[in-house]
Amino acid sequence: MSGERVAAHDADRFRPAARADLLGLPVEVAPRLLGGLLTTIVGGEPVAVRLTEVEAYHGLGTGDRPDPGSHARMGPTARNATMWGEPGHLYIYLSHGIHSCVNVVCGPEGAAGGILLRAGEIVEGRDAARRRRPAARTDRELARGPGRLGDAIGLRHPVHDGIDAITGEPRGGAIARLALSAEPLAEVTAGPRVGVAGVAGTDAYPWRFSIAGDPTVSAFRWGRGAGPAGGQG
Repeated sequence: MSGERVAAHDADRFRPAARADLLGLPVEVAPRLLGGLLTTIVGGEPVAVRLTEVEAYHGLGTGDRPDPGSHARMGPTARNATMWGEPGHLYIYLSHGIHSCVNVVCGPEGAAGGILLRAGEIVEGRDAARRRRPAARTDRELARGPGRLGDAIGLRHPVHDGIDAITGEPRGGAIARLALSAEPLAEVTAGPRVGVAGVAGTDAYPWRFSIAGDPTVSAFRWGRGAGPAGGQG
């Protein structure tokens, strides 16, 4: 099912995302992505994930305080260039040399911001997602965690970094489209980001947002030097 078909089939529940929806600070935009859909077509196979868990990251000069957990904390680099670009593109980076993690770029062009897609529920294309995630024991685990989500929807670093999820313009043989929930969710939880080192992973940065009680939300763990009072992987 393509992004257009998802939007048409569930027009009462979802609407295509526009760049204007993503112009705010990551910490403001992130909760609005919950319950939305990211649909990809890779190798002719459509997969749609309903987003259940996200994390906000601010670049240098974005927001009212530095974010030491962000890839863009020191300014533009070759690695984080997509984060400084137009909102609605996807910043895809490699974690631990293995996992491709997917972020929605937000904020005005020239001000870096990213929202890490930490977890979701595969609602279309489960057969394709299962082939890409053979280690998943249940459907709940197909996209439970950012590396698993990236695998399940088929987007890979570096070939798909910068793909436009607003226009659906192909990149690297893939298409991506983002749709938002037509109605805001009633129960959203906020707390520290998962596995982020130092102060950036403490409750001083409650920038992880999830749908309360959803079984696909990933397990929480403190990062090195963080705790209840310390990046993007």
